[in-house]
Order: sequence, then C-alpha cells, then structure tokens
Amino acid sequence: MDEIEFDAVVVGAGPGGEVAAGRLADAGLSVAIVEADKVGGECSYYACMPSKALLRPGELLIEARRAPGAAEAVTGPLDVEAVLRRRDEIIGGRGEDGSLSDAGQLPWLEEHGITLFRGRGRLVGEKRVAVGGSVLRARRAVVLAGGTRAALPPIDGLADARPWTNREATTAREVPGSLIVVGGGVVGVEMSQAYRSLGARVTLVAGGRGLLPREEDFVGEQVGASLAEQGVDVRSGPRAVAVRRDGDRVTVALNDGTALEADEVLVAAGRVPQSAELGLAEVGVETDGFVKVDERMRVPGLDWLYVIGDLNGRALFTHMAKYQAAIATADVLGSDIALEHPADGPGAPRVIFTEPQVASVGYTVAAAREAGLRVRAVDVPTDGNAGGAFTGGGRGTARFVVDEERNVLVGATITGTGVADMLQAATIAIVGGVPVGRLRHAVPAFPTRSEIWLHLFDALGV
Repeated sequence: MDEIEFDAVVVGAGPGGEVAAGRLADAGLSVAIVEADKVGGECSYYACMPSKALLRPGELLIEARRAPGAAEAVTGPLDVEAVLRRRDEIIGGRGEDGSLSDAGQLPWLEEHGITLFRGRGRLVGEKRVAVGGSVLRARRAVVLAGGTRAALPPIDGLADARPWTNREATTAREVPGSLIVVGGGVVGVEMSQAYRSLGARVTLVAGGRGLLPREEDFVGEQVGASLAEQGVDVRSGPRAVAVRRDGDRVTVALNDGTALEADEVLVAAGRVPQSAELGLAEVGVETDGFVKVDERMRVPGLDWLYVIGDLNGRALFTHMAKYQAAIATADVLGSDIALEHPADGPGAPRVIFTEPQVASVGYTVAAAREAGLRVRAVDVPTDGNAGGAFTGGGRGTARFVVDEERNVLVGATITGTGVADMLQAATIAIVGGVPVGRLRHAVPAFPTRSEIWLHLFDALGV
C-alpha cells in the first residue's frame, strides 16, 4: 500500500469531523479527512436538516391556524411537491439519477487545504489509517468521528420487511398513503408529525415506555395530545412483536393482539455506534459499542487518538460533536479548553421539533435526584405572560430545576410554540453556574415570552 504522511487524519466527515479538520488545517497542519459516504454526514443528508425541512411547513400551518386573522386566510393542505422540493434543495439537491450529492460540500474542504479520501478508514497501527489502497500516517493525531447508525431491534420479521429508518424517512421522494412508526423517541415523534402534515395516515407505536421517556413527564403527555389532535393514532403501551411484508403492504403485530397495516413501516428505535470496523483492536482498544474517552476526548492510554461525536456516546447531538471537536483539536494544538465543561453529557442542550416544540438542557428532576442533587422544580406556563398573547394560544410548560444547596439552575425544560430559541438563556445560566439571585438582574424584555423567568424568580422569592 502507498503510505502518505499528514499531521492529522480525521476519520468521518460529518459535522464533528469537519470542524476538527477545519480547525487543524486553519492552524497550519496538513490534514486528511476520510469519508465512506457523504461529506457533511448523517445530519446534513438524513437527519437534522431534511427532517426540519419536512417539519417546518406543517409547524407554520398549525400556528397560523391558531391566530385570529391568519386562521381565516389559511385553507387547504400543504403543497407536498413544494415541501419535498425544498427539502432536496436544503440537502444539496439530487443528481440526474435521483441520488443525493455532496458536491456542494467539497469546495469548503479545498478552501481549507484539507485532502479528502473516499472510503472506509480503519486503524492498522499507531497513528496509521488504511483507506482504499493507501495508508495515511498521522504525525500528531488521529480523530475518529464515525458516528452512529439506526438500530434495528430484534423484532420477528422486521429485517426482511424492508423497513424505513431515518434515512428513508427523511429522503423519501413520495409520501406513502399510510405509515406505521415504531418507536416513541425523537425520530418517532418528529417523523409522525411530518408525515401526518404531508397527508399520510400515521400510527405511532410508542411501546411500554411511552413518548419521549427521557424528558420530563409532562413532555410526552403534551406532545402525544398534540399528535392526536393532528390526526396521528398514538399507541402507548403496546409494543411491536412481529412485522411482515406482503408486496406493497406491511403488517405490524402488537403484543396486545392488534395487527396494524400500512404502506410503510419506519423503525425509530435508537442508534448504535459504528465502531466495529474502525480497527480499534489493532491499537489495543477493546469495545463492543461506544468508545470511552477522557475530558479531552482522548482514548485513555493513547495520547494521539481522539474520538468525538456520537461515537463516544457522551451526547448524541450534532452541536455536541462540534463542541467536542473544538476540545479535541485544542488539545492537539497544545491548549486546554476542556477544564470543567458541564455542557457535555447531562448538560447538553436538546430540541425536539414537534408542535409543541420541546427545548431542554441539563437535568430533569428525576435525573438530578438520581445524581444525588437536592432539587426543587418550578413550573410555569410558557405562554402565561404578555408575550404569549401573540403565539395563537399554544399550550406549553416551562420547568426550572434548581439545586437548593448551591442555589443555581441545573435543568430547564420548555414546551410550546417556537421555544427552541428560548433555550440559550437557560443553557448559559446552567453552564455558567450563575446564582439565581444574580439571574434576577438579567431582565427579560416586554412583551416577550422570556418573562417566564420572572415567574421563576417570584416562586423563589428573589
């Protein structure tokens, strides 16, 4: 094999890998990036970006129909072809054969002097990555940013039933007449709403844990009620035990004896790390899943090997992959920005783009108590202020979780229309460890829904 030397080799060109490669190249290092699929990764083509493009039109329609004056002007269904066309534009368009293309991402790599290698990268020794017919030798560091893929649970007949995963759901060129969604997590609820807004008959099988079980208890209740109002058949409790495909139809059997039938079935049952084919055993790293790292994203005992993003399992979000890339590359370049970084793991901000939206950061009440914290929860209505008068009467709850010993915020969950952009204030408060008494002097503007903070201060007597 040809051997080519670089200062750093990055395996995986998703958001985390791109940030790592870009920061290292901008610092003057020679950088190779290895990608087996598309530059831009899962988020750009099969997850975050296309899913939000599918959700946004229906979200706007729901809000407009609640607003007097606008409601009367909004009639008829969505223009499905226009929605799908715009989705394709957002993810970079399609080639003549209908396939997705990452051509629009390549100029950025060239501008930063990053060398792209197409293929699957695999460690074959210390600081050595094989791809195609070449071995890339890294003088300083190898960064693994391989990400995750959709999990297929061991449901009888599922693998043979040609199920959709997030990839098929976000890139479909036609809307099926009917869709069964298996899984009540983020992908399940978002895609249920999106496809219902596009005209499909949707049945959501949430299973025994119900909807969005990792969030505060009221989240699943509110999102479930809204999905039902939109026309989604939500089944909480029963779980899928068998799937059969017969021509163009698929049948899903539930453990309560019910049999559901539809054109397609979407499996949204979590993610699994793509670590098995990375050659980790070649450098003495044993893992059957996520790869453990230290606070600087280094694999313990190997000061040249970094693992960022979903692959290390600390926080499976695009924004956290970018954040971890900054920590790892700073370490490669000889500086330390890790210190104490509570934005990783339990502190990670997260948004679910349903209607109502769910914006949360830090601990839930249950998670905080499990971590040994003595906390108090303060609940206020998201729209219970003057700013809420302009959102069309959307429901929602804002829960603040306060550490009573330190008198600081350690968690916040906000549900309601368009609350995603309200999350950053809570994130800053939590990551910064700002005392609640000090937060009292960060005055929210009138009339905005950010006045939910005033209700928190009143409840705490500050």
